[in-house]
Amino acid sequence: MAAALRLSRRNAGRTSTNPSVGTIIVRDDGAGPMIVGTGVTAVGGRPHAETEALAEAGDLARGATAYVTLEPCAHHGSTPPCANALVKAGIIRVVGAASDPDPRVSGKGYAILRAAGIEVVEKVLVSEAAGQMAGYMSRSLRKRPEVILKLALSSDGMIGERGAGQVSITGEIARREVHLLRAEADAVLVGIGTVIEDNPALTVRLPGLENRSPARIVLDRQIRLPENSRLIAGIDRVPVYVAACAEADALRRATLERLGVRFIGTETHNGQVALPELLEDLAALGMASVLIEGGAKVAKGFLDDGLVDRIVLFRGPNEIGKGGIASPLDENSIPAGFVKLREMSFGDDVCAEWARDI
Repeated sequence: MAAALRLSRRNAGRTSTNPSVGTIIVRDDGAGPMIVGTGVTAVGGRPHAETEALAEAGDLARGATAYVTLEPCAHHGSTPPCANALVKAGIIRVVGAASDPDPRVSGKGYAILRAAGIEVVEKVLVSEAAGQMAGYMSRSLRKRPEVILKLALSSDGMIGERGAGQVSITGEIARREVHLLRAEADAVLVGIGTVIEDNPALTVRLPGLENRSPARIVLDRQIRLPENSRLIAGIDRVPVYVAACAEADALRRATLERLGVRFIGTETHNGQVALPELLEDLAALGMASVLIEGGAKVAKGFLDDGLVDRIVLFRGPNEIGKGGIASPLDENSIPAGFVKLREMSFGDDVCAEWARDI
């Protein structure tokens, strides 16, 4: 199952409204267990992982065990249910991790397998599987994406320096880790202040993973996004969404639309974008995970509204000092309900991660 979970990460953030699921088919003909088929949910969400693994295994699937990171689907769509495909292929045992919260599937996939006489073992590494598919779980159960807050703090608790543009707080290895976070998210979100101050590209720039860049979202009520920004420059490869209010300048909107910007109409609460409603709109667009990258005001807004589900804090070794922008959060002020998952080192930088149950 651990191997199936690692496999499932291959297409994380690329499977549209479906989760990225891993399936491994194993048989033992007396000489020890042997993997005969592997599959991961395809880019775009179809085919499912079980279909891919069964196709690779062929006749060797008969009498074998299938390890699946999510309960096999039980509803008819454009293709038959995966539970039925496992039965037809002659699988005799299914080991599952997470149950599917989709009411069309929940419990029904396993029921189909058991009715066919297949042995079913549930909830193996279930916490790890649910954590990897937190975005799908959130979108299914709460009708909003999982929100991941990433912050990089200097040794004195700053996330930037006023008027200095982009400031390197962490080293190259930690920055690569951030690019991996982007590669597994459906969208990365910043406020317009960060765009104007830092002019970020917000793309994945790791060799071989450039095509894994998530959609870029800018909270920009009054449509101040500069036409010469790096976001606009790369819009032919990676989409840009602007969350703007209805009373914003219609001419500015038309200008940016001609450049390819997509707009999300937003409601306003206390003069700011209404974040819960925005997340509902993002879920309706098929987004299951959103990585918040800046700035301090945006991060505080999501924290204050109780909308953050995972926190990733990087801590660099150097001070910023006078003129620094204080972080709205540090290791000693993690909100109640969050559990520390891991702590890692990347060169001279450290990183810690917390999450709460969906």
